[in-house]
Amino acid sequence: MRRGWLCFGTAVRFALLEQLRNHLALVLIVFFVPLWLSLAFGVFAETPVPFFLRAAHRTVTVDGNVLAQLTGAFHALALIVGFMMFLAATRSADFDHRLVMAGYPRRCLVLAKYTALVLSGAAAALYATGWVQFFWQPVRLDLLAAALFTGALIYGGVGIMLAAVLRSELAGMFLVIMVSFIDVGLQNPIGNPAADSPVLRFLPTYGAMQSAVSAASLHTTPWSYLAMGLCWAASTATVGMSAFTLRTGFLKGWRTG
Repeated sequence: MRRGWLCFGTAVRFALLEQLRNHLALVLIVFFVPLWLSLAFGVFAETPVPFFLRAAHRTVTVDGNVLAQLTGAFHALALIVGFMMFLAATRSADFDHRLVMAGYPRRCLVLAKYTALVLSGAAAALYATGWVQFFWQPVRLDLLAAALFTGALIYGGVGIMLAAVLRSELAGMFLVIMVSFIDVGLQNPIGNPAADSPVLRFLPTYGAMQSAVSAASLHTTPWSYLAMGLCWAASTATVGMSAFTLRTGFLKGWRTG
């Protein structure tokens, strides 16, 4: 048991160090998130916009600049956390393979990557929530933080999943940008008059976005929609981790065979 915790602790430390070496992502979190949120809140008009909140089974009105800021926060977290996890998983792939072939437990490496994803997503979501509160006061600040955290987890999982099939940093960044742009953009009624379409329920951040808008104006907690987002996050991350496990298992068997 003690050896297992030691292996896990070592793997988590290296996973977090890999994140901290990504200076571009850290700069984006510190400066890009507040810049984007400030522009979204300041540039868009305060004109109330109808938003069909399926979590409450009714249409609510949200100020246009508030709605733009919420979608901007999701987009920023998707880009930054998704790219962070993609780069971390890509750059550590060869080293992870060597560790596994040397006998290091794959279970520790997988759990460490999950832990790094959760910690990175939580830090980014809390930072973005703090900046949102600087401009306006949500009815449920805790729910807003949970919704942004869920969105960060989803695209962190997407980053891990893409790292299992891509090696080009440019290709990974491009796909994260395009997927998040389509996902978040279609849910914004300012740019998409059909944002109440039931088809949008299949988008990755749909549950998280519904929870965020609910946090802006209602006192209820849409547990099922938060759970929907967490299921997306778990699914994408698990696909990436499964690919890593299968690949390292194949390489180990090929080397020892």
